[in-house]
Amino acid sequence: MGGQQQHKKSKVVKIDSRKSWEHHIFEATNKGYPVMVHFSAYWCVPSIAMDPFFEELASTYQDVLFLKVDVDEVKEVASKLEINAMPTFLLMSGGTPVEKAVGANPDEIRKRMDHFINQTHSSKSL
Repeated sequence: MGGQQQHKKSKVVKIDSRKSWEHHIFEATNKGYPVMVHFSAYWCVPSIAMDPFFEELASTYQDVLFLKVDVDEVKEVASKLEINAMPTFLLMSGGTPVEKAVGANPDEIRKRMDHFINQTHSSKSL
């Protein structure tokens, strides 16, 4: 019965190509979901250190699509969005970046997420 839910499956989708990126952004935009992206690199210790926090965020905010992009694997996406430092966290709505946080600062990222979610919920209820 409840045993299946004990298995912790990541809610973060790893993006490994431009095609995968475009597909997920398109789907989220069509469904009206905001997207939170963690731009990282396997060699960047602060990026790796933020992984558990990002997973926790993904579990907390069910109506947000969480993506992880390795800048070395999907260079064209990182370059198009002007990602110059890792980790960078990008909040997108309607396929457009609305918030950008650079650096491993969980409190700041959570604060921006909360602010963004509260803003979108209050504008939907008007």
